[in-house]
Amino acid sequence: MTSIAAGEKNSPPVTHDALHDIAEQVLWLSTSIIHHANRVRPNPTGLKVGGHQASCASMVSIMTSLWFEQLESGDRVSVKPHASPVLHAINYLLGELDEKYLTTLRTLGGLQSYPSRSKDPDPVDYSTGSVGIGATAPIWGAMSRRYIETSFGGADRSGAGGTTKGFSGRQYSLVGDAELDEGAVWEAILDPGTADLGEIVWIVDLNRQSLDRVVPNIAARRLEKMFDAAGWQVVTVEFGHLLEELFTRAGGSALRERILDMPNPEYQRLLRCTADQVRVRLPGDGPGAADIAELVASLDDTTLTESIRNLGGHDLAALREAYSRIDDTRPTVIIAYTVKGFGLPTQGHPQNHSSLLTIEEYNTLAVSLDTDPTYPWAKFSADSPAGRICSDTARRLHRAAIPAAQHPVIPTDIGRTPKGTATTQAALGRVLIDLTREAPEAAERIVTVSPDVSSTTNLGAWVNKVGVWSSAERRDWFDDDSETIMHWREKPTGQHMELGIAETNVVGLMGELGSTWSRWGQPLFPIGVMYDPFVERALEPWSFGIYAGGQSILIGTPSGVTLAAEGGAHQSIKTPSIGLEQPGCISYEPAFAIDVEWTLLASISLLGRPDGTSAYLRLSTRPVDQTLADVPTDPAARERRRRQVIAGGYALTRHEKATVTIAAMGALMTEALAAAERLDQMGVFADVLCITSPGQLYRALRARHGHSTGESWILDRLLPAERATPMVTVLDGHPHSLAFLATVNRVASTSLGVSNFGQAGSLDEVYKYHHIDTDSIVDAALDLTGH
Repeated sequence: MTSIAAGEKNSPPVTHDALHDIAEQVLWLSTSIIHHANRVRPNPTGLKVGGHQASCASMVSIMTSLWFEQLESGDRVSVKPHASPVLHAINYLLGELDEKYLTTLRTLGGLQSYPSRSKDPDPVDYSTGSVGIGATAPIWGAMSRRYIETSFGGADRSGAGGTTKGFSGRQYSLVGDAELDEGAVWEAILDPGTADLGEIVWIVDLNRQSLDRVVPNIAARRLEKMFDAAGWQVVTVEFGHLLEELFTRAGGSALRERILDMPNPEYQRLLRCTADQVRVRLPGDGPGAADIAELVASLDDTTLTESIRNLGGHDLAALREAYSRIDDTRPTVIIAYTVKGFGLPTQGHPQNHSSLLTIEEYNTLAVSLDTDPTYPWAKFSADSPAGRICSDTARRLHRAAIPAAQHPVIPTDIGRTPKGTATTQAALGRVLIDLTREAPEAAERIVTVSPDVSSTTNLGAWVNKVGVWSSAERRDWFDDDSETIMHWREKPTGQHMELGIAETNVVGLMGELGSTWSRWGQPLFPIGVMYDPFVERALEPWSFGIYAGGQSILIGTPSGVTLAAEGGAHQSIKTPSIGLEQPGCISYEPAFAIDVEWTLLASISLLGRPDGTSAYLRLSTRPVDQTLADVPTDPAARERRRRQVIAGGYALTRHEKATVTIAAMGALMTEALAAAERLDQMGVFADVLCITSPGQLYRALRARHGHSTGESWILDRLLPAERATPMVTVLDGHPHSLAFLATVNRVASTSLGVSNFGQAGSLDEVYKYHHIDTDSIVDAALDLTGH
């Protein structure tokens, strides 16, 4: 019996036979979890439950070797989405998942379709499910953990269980080869900061299959070169020991070249062949065909069929050797050749991606694995070699609870009243600087993130003050240049993090920074800034980050057609409705600088806590006269205004004879007030409402109707029934975002906004083009009032 060294894990040696037994049991359990959900559990609707038995099977050896030989408690692993049953099977064997959940795959409250850190009942390090996001998450997790360690020393450097490495554990990504088609993956791999992260280890499941077919042109050599060019260590696990031994025999070198050179579909076809068919097909017609034919003729049928499937990703010894080569001074990628469906009757079939074993195939598998299909959940006996490995692994990977740091006090009002002319975008930078003076304990937990737009989003002063985060300090060669206004001082204690122009990676980083409160007990307040037209590009990964428990603030600026000179390509239209539609998020579009301060502080106060939430702020570069805000001077009245701003809106002007209501948001408050003034001159009086958050108001409306929890008091303040009049809504965005306000009191309404692609031009020209100018508001009000 061959003994396998387990490394410095303080556990008895792991034997090959016992590890092989565990791998077979993991295969059986993961297959059974899916089988039960589809073939055993009652299904009144008849709809397919789904699952990916073949995708699980290709990962079994990789994950068995990783968990039961390699992982330490400080390590974290992102598991490819379709292999979630493998993770659950391993957690079950380690005592981290109750048996009752094994029959609940894809049920309400049961095992999730894909690994979910927030919803699965067993330990999950990273939520995965959207292509590419789970793969890159450990990169941002590594940056976040390093940030915590350098800034607060909050992460346990021993990994709550010891580490032999110079950091708090490795960050593994188990990646399907098809995920490498996602462009954001390569943006993350190539980001300059990634090359410094030696704790990053990717393991690519190279099974050469997608959902529909065998992919003909996946070339491992090309992938190796791409990773190598990015500064990664590349370890390729091509073949198992059985094939490697055949390569040493006469004809072996020709066999090796033949397998490496043949197209992927041709190789996959061999996996479905009988031994006799392999003897005919495998030699091919190249110069070494005769030597290969002679070699395969010398093999018995079992050896021949096993050898053609003996790829490195299924050979425990080959995988162990690959893991031992990991270089902790730079990122590592292990490219493991695998067979999709390995060990199942469907292995290698070109359409096995989501196929399910029939009952007959499942029973045949049970016989081959010597298991009981009537009770598939048996564990190893505690005193068996495999059982002892499971218990030893469970002890080694145990993580002590991390105490939560005290949440700093976030001020609600800094106390200054902005004067003169200002933009809401500029107000962002001023609030951050004010926080460093007024609430330093809160400010030290703020981390700003941007995709190369710090200076153009008014973060220059903040960056100058707090510096740029880097894993190592770098010299600022322009620190003595008097004409350089913005200084790029990179150091491990900096509080600004900047990636390339890759919005999806920016929000991925924000999600991980926003998870540190639950991962490492240290809350951070990540604030990401990007041009509002590109928020939609980032929305899907940001939304996934929120789902996974990451709390952050996304700021889109500049926004709307107010960015007139940029033309239609850089004018956002749909983003105001994000706050209406995005779960786990509140949104604000403030009109005045004081509203920016109040909404930003309120949003920060909701970060880094179990009951927290994310936020989206839509800001503008339009200069606005701040006296129009008419901020109350009385402290009580000021606080009343602040509460209404946070709740969704406030009345800016009220008229005792009002016959129309103008509800405006953001940059168009100037036009709304000008329209009210002109209407007043005609004897048509208007109430003017400043809407700060359509989402908050919509939630209040649903709460009033009993469709959600929450308070509805803001509707009574903003839209009291006794003041119900026809309504004009107007914003620099799609008109539907405010259209629902008329339903509060069921009044006649006209909704103005932007529903066409914009044009370049002056502000007046562009506003008139979209009918959101003062004239259009006046016309709409006159129509509604019958004038």
